[in-house]
Amino acid sequence: MKRIIMAVSVLLAAATAAQAAQKIITYDQSFKPGVKAAIKWLGGSVVREFKYVNAVVADLPANVKDASIYSVEGVRNVSDDTYQRWIEAAPASLQSVPLPTLGQALRSIRENTLALPKPADAAAPADKEIPWGVARVNAAAAWDYTAGKGVKVAVIDTGVDFNHPDLAPNYKGGYNAVDPAAAPLDDQGHGTHVAGTIAAVRDNSGVAGVAPAADLYAVKVLDKNGSGQYSWIIAGIEWAIEHRMQVINMSLGGGSGNEALRLVMEKAGEAGITVVCAAGNDAGPVNYPAKYPQAIAVSASDSADKIASFSSRGPELAVIAPGVKIHSTLKGGGYGALSGTSMACPHVAGLAVLAVGAGAAGPEQVRAALKGAADKLPGLTANEQGAGLVNAFRLVR
Repeated sequence: MKRIIMAVSVLLAAATAAQAAQKIITYDQSFKPGVKAAIKWLGGSVVREFKYVNAVVADLPANVKDASIYSVEGVRNVSDDTYQRWIEAAPASLQSVPLPTLGQALRSIRENTLALPKPADAAAPADKEIPWGVARVNAAAAWDYTAGKGVKVAVIDTGVDFNHPDLAPNYKGGYNAVDPAAAPLDDQGHGTHVAGTIAAVRDNSGVAGVAPAADLYAVKVLDKNGSGQYSWIIAGIEWAIEHRMQVINMSLGGGSGNEALRLVMEKAGEAGITVVCAAGNDAGPVNYPAKYPQAIAVSASDSADKIASFSSRGPELAVIAPGVKIHSTLKGGGYGALSGTSMACPHVAGLAVLAVGAGAAGPEQVRAALKGAADKLPGLTANEQGAGLVNAFRLVR
């Protein structure tokens, strides 16, 4: 009996030592023919190959250290294919303009200078189908000229509820990088909300997006927890390149990038795709992938034209957009408000669609058009708002 227990213990110890660690390995182009053989020699296997960047995802025994992988000639970079949370919507109730203290209020009353913050719905337009953020970027003023018809925009996120009545008319397809055999249906809700701000149809019901005639594609790279691996996001961007998307929205972010993600962002830019990214909700530096130079990084404002307290900020910012109490589509056919740079980002992705519809060719022209149509918000620094808040009328005219 003792021998059996000892044998089982040895087997369990061996199994633990052999547990796989998933790595993203980038390599020189000349090494491509031999990459699978090299990983097999290390005791691992390739589980995902990328098409546009020289990288693979490999399962390797836990006892294979990065130094051993780097020792293989042709390997350029090794990083963990980390599974992590990529989205964190700020509370819808969050106000970015604090109420004054009692002392401040009394002093302001005496001096006749009291100015209480406007409620989030203070900027609500007369047309109830148009959420306040879509109205604030003056989207409707562009629709007689272009509503984005025929422009392909990919929402790289948790998927999209493509059965939603405000999204179904514009939905054209997509891809599920989490489970390639499944449809990119949203099981979390974040991607559906983002999609509505970009391209909810104009039908006198529900909400309207910034570009209500755009061709909408869902690219699911995050699971029901709003989490995912780097390789899922890279695969989603590669799908967008392969299927000739013109605009990508990535309302997701993390504190660090990696070499393969950097390379695929470069490839997207080279393919003529405008990549719009949320700056982040940690009130700190701009997150990845918004930090990459190919990204149009977006911070969040409120209805009082102040920067949201949660919004990340930094020199990488291109523009600012509404991101507090944004009303949009919810999975299951409903509607609701969320806050975050995740909600600001799709306003700018929709504006990018309008810019393409108005003739901007490629990401640099789109970036220039957005910045050229932006107005600086008073009291905010460049590190808080970039070029400012975009006016869609100026963007297309």
